[in-house]
Amino acid sequence: MIRIMKYGEVSNDEIFDRAMPTVNVTDKVAEIIRSVRERGDEALLEYTEKYDGAKLESVLVTPEEMEEALTQITPEFMAILEKAAANIRKFHSRQVRNSFIINDEPGVVMGQKVIPVDRAGIYVPGGTAPLSSTVLMDVIPAKIAGVKEVVLTTPPGKDGKINAAILAAAKVAGADRIVKAGGAQAIAALAYGTESVPKTDKIVGPGNAFVAEAKRQVYGVVSIDMIAGPSEILVAADGKSNPAYLAADLLSQAEHDKVASAVLVTDSMELAEKVRDELEKQIPQLDRAEIARISIDNNGKIIVADDLRTVIDIANEIAPEHLELCVDNPFDWLDSIRHAGSVFLGRNCPEALGDYLAGPNHTLPTQGTAKFSSPLSVDDFVKKTQYTYFTRDALAAVAEDVAAFARMEGLTGHARSAVIRTMESEA
Repeated sequence: MIRIMKYGEVSNDEIFDRAMPTVNVTDKVAEIIRSVRERGDEALLEYTEKYDGAKLESVLVTPEEMEEALTQITPEFMAILEKAAANIRKFHSRQVRNSFIINDEPGVVMGQKVIPVDRAGIYVPGGTAPLSSTVLMDVIPAKIAGVKEVVLTTPPGKDGKINAAILAAAKVAGADRIVKAGGAQAIAALAYGTESVPKTDKIVGPGNAFVAEAKRQVYGVVSIDMIAGPSEILVAADGKSNPAYLAADLLSQAEHDKVASAVLVTDSMELAEKVRDELEKQIPQLDRAEIARISIDNNGKIIVADDLRTVIDIANEIAPEHLELCVDNPFDWLDSIRHAGSVFLGRNCPEALGDYLAGPNHTLPTQGTAKFSSPLSVDDFVKKTQYTYFTRDALAAVAEDVAAFARMEGLTGHARSAVIRTMESEA
């Protein structure tokens, strides 16, 4: 049963404690990465058989496999995928940054170029809950950014096939290459390349402890989006909220994983108790009831504060992945929310909207990193190059200033490189 605690009557350690995976996979992941780096496809195939139970001849999805998968998807679900993709494109298209140029002084030109990475790797979890939604959320921003090749990798089933919904989403989103591999071995392939998998410049997407650790270890060889932790939701609600709705929203994240975190912060003890009772009613109704039960009992909590202002302060300190603001006039409080991955405003905006259909990204910072990190966006797939041009006369106007600055730092070579071009003789 979920814990109820009164803010100010229990320690802050209890209030702000987080669910953290305890398994240490550092050495095992390093071994997998080393093996894939050295043996390429051979290692990928071996690990896929070992961990996924699939004996493959090739790690790549063929056009024939894609066509077969599409026949398994109903027209109704394809229409939903297309609708979701359109919403995601509409939102992320507004994130596109433009290059700029500054030329407001004679002889001086400065600017910045925004350039997409050449190749991006997208990791999509498989398992008991294959995330076709993640395909849309991660591939579409890359394509909007202008990435030349998007390589998607996801683990196959024991039959050697990729989940049909994942392949359908990949088709809708525009993935260029699909790899049948999961876990740390997939991250290694994206980072270093194999005979079948091209080396990528950026790897994004959520995954288990092996995936997270692999991303950590290959960072620097490639860029990554973030080290994602367990799924999180924090519902900030006043006493007028419907306890059945709130319980359902908490369980929408608790069913993800046994280490997922579902937190309610409210100014009403009565509501807290009603939500606790609702959780007990609703958990047995879930297909993933066992997972949700463990998540709620071990990591769930209800925090009761004296007023809504304190509720918001607690939410900002926790900095959750998903924050639902279930209050009257939620826009009045939006500016007070400083730390959250994605905010869902009002009583009729469940977090599940953001997972699938609304348009904003669902690949979000976790474990409090929303204090300094952002959701996945078009920005994740571009880099910026700046440039500068000075004529000789423009340089002469500032050369002595540059040289003085350089001498202050003890770098006389820098100073000379600035003034030598302004001398009558450049010999």
